[in-house]
Order: sequence, then structure tokens, then C-alpha cells
Amino acid sequence: MVQVLVIAVVAVLSVCALYAMAAMRIVKQYERGVVLRLGQLHDEVRPPGLTMIVPGVDRLRKVNMQIVTMPVPAQDGITRDNVTVRVDAVIYFKVVDAASAVIQVEDYRFAVSQMAQTSLRSIIGKSDLDDLLSDREKLNQGLELMIDSPAVGWGVQIDRVEIKDVSLPETMKRSMARQAEADRERRARVINADAELQASKKLAQAARQMSTQPAALQLRLLQTVVAVAAEKNSTLVLPFPVELLRFLERAQQDLPQASGDAVRAARPTGPAPDSAAPPDSAAPDLSDVVPAFDGAGPEADGLPEFGPPDQPESTAEREAGARPLAHH
Repeated sequence: MVQVLVIAVVAVLSVCALYAMAAMRIVKQYERGVVLRLGQLHDEVRPPGLTMIVPGVDRLRKVNMQIVTMPVPAQDGITRDNVTVRVDAVIYFKVVDAASAVIQVEDYRFAVSQMAQTSLRSIIGKSDLDDLLSDREKLNQGLELMIDSPAVGWGVQIDRVEIKDVSLPETMKRSMARQAEADRERRARVINADAELQASKKLAQAARQMSTQPAALQLRLLQTVVAVAAEKNSTLVLPFPVELLRFLERAQQDLPQASGDAVRAARPTGPAPDSAAPPDSAAPDLSDVVPAFDGAGPEADGLPEFGPPDQPESTAEREAGARPLAHH
């Protein structure tokens, strides 16, 4: 009798142990347990630790409450200014309502991933290329709002969305590189022009200061010579005053004018002779000045007769003499 009682007790204890082992569940600290009893949601969400369920009646589903980091696949799209880009992102979210995450959506991870992809394509079409490259913080906030709005009903909270990379076509990269180079060149030229303007103002002030003291220019010339000679050069450069060049230029311009004035002063100021008068009337009468010769002539005195000097042949006569005679 005692032996049968012992066997019965052992059997009961074994059944209780087996039941306890089948009913015990361990929920980790970062998890929450959702119990479905006969397919219906149990009101109580099991906290972390050891929990018991009815074997064969209850079904426990554990939901991870940690922040999930999910990469969003790269999406191709056309921006508002008609530029083809490829953008990828990363999304951070967590479950705040374990029961809704189990009941309201079949797979909340897949749902969040698909919503992130569609929202990313939508934000690409609404944005310009400059916004994608420079104003990403604003786009991240807009993308977060677009994903978080439907995710609230799934018991999921979007913590943060970040656009990782924006891939551009090679032609667009070259165009942007040329634009950046042109912009840097423009800034360099503006800075150089500003420096030249400031330098010209300082030089004008220095010139006005030196004009009051003529010796200052000579001292400045000597300082320049000393600076050039200090570099051990074999050639010494001496600055030539610009004022001397201007003086020589004015003198060269005044010389032809002075020559013309002298020629005009040497000309007679009387009336011009009448061109219609005969040649004899214009010649002066030299009968009173030159004494008259007697009829004997030079041969009477035994002197040789000298005629007028031979006149050089004219150009026409020389050409006539050099030209052969024409044959009739």
C-alpha cells in the first residue's frame, strides 16, 4: 500500500514538473510578451522575467523593444530640377506598443522598410539637387514625419531618419566641379581687385606725402637701389623718373611747331607778285649798279672769253640721249 502511494506521489510530481516546464516562459529585459489565449489577445502584456502560460491554450509572442537600425535600399529618382540621383538612407525606430506591433501589422519591420522606401522616393521628387546636397537636416525631418505618421498605428515610433549618400551622374559631377572652380576663380579675382584698389589708395597717399618733400622721392630711390643690391646681383636696376620722359615727350612735340614758326617769320610779308606780269617787268634794273662795258669785249684786253657754265642736262634730255633712235 505504501509502495503504491509513493508511486502515485511521484507520478503527480512528475506531471506537475512537466506542466511547469511546459508553462514556464522567460521574457528578457528588452522584450515584452504578448499572450494570445485561444487566438484572442490577452489584456496583460507580460513584463520581463519568468512568466507562466497555459500550455496548449496560450501562445506567447515576444516583441523586441530595442531601437532597430534598418538601412533603406538606394532609391533612384528625379529631383524637382530634373536631375537623376540615387539616394540611400538609414532609419532608427523602436516598438512602443507591443500589442499593436503584433495585432495591427503582420510584420512591422517589413512595413517600416517599405514605408521608408516610398517616402524616400517621394522626398526626392519634391526636393532640388541643392537641397539634397546642402540642406539634408530639413529633408531628414520631413522624411521622419512621412514615415512616423502611419507607423504610430503599428505601435512603432520613428526615432531618426538620416540620408546617407547621394549619387550623381558623372556629367553632373563634372558640371558641378566646373561651377565650383568658376566660383572660386571669381572670388579670387574680386579679392585681387579689392587688394589693388586698397594698394592704389595707399600709393596715392604716399605720392601726396612725397610731393610735399621732394627729397623723399630721392630717398625712396636710394632705398630701392640698396634693396636690389642686397641680393648680390650682377645687374643693378636704376628706376628712371617718369617726369623726365614726359618732359622729353613735350620737348619733341614743341620742336616741329617752333621750326614752322621760324619759317613763317622768314617769309616776306608784302603782296605776292602778279603771275600775269611779263618776266622782264619783274626783274630788277641793274643798269645803275653794273658799269657798262665798251664794245671791245674781253678779247681786247687779252683775256680769255669765259662763257656761262654748262648747265646740267635735264632728266628729259638724259632720257632722250639714252633712248635709241627710232628707225623710220
